[in-house]
Amino acid sequence: MNNVQFVSTIKLLCKAKGITVSTLLVKCSLRKSLIYDVEKRNAKPSIEIVESIADYLDCSVDYLLGRTDNPEINK
Repeated sequence: MNNVQFVSTIKLLCKAKGITVSTLLVKCSLRKSLIYDVEKRNAKPSIEIVESIADYLDCSVDYLLGRTDNPEINK
């Protein structure tokens, strides 16, 4: 997983849906530093976290991980 691409995709989806990243984190019950930790500290989020984010953003895990350009595949 490319952490920078993962975070970038999350930010783009949030913007497209008109929500803030902070709102996403609160709604998914995730710590506020998650995005920073993944992007800057090379932290690896658990599959449960990735799945929660994908569900909230209504896209596939594969899309978040950069494995497909189509957010609907394998949803």
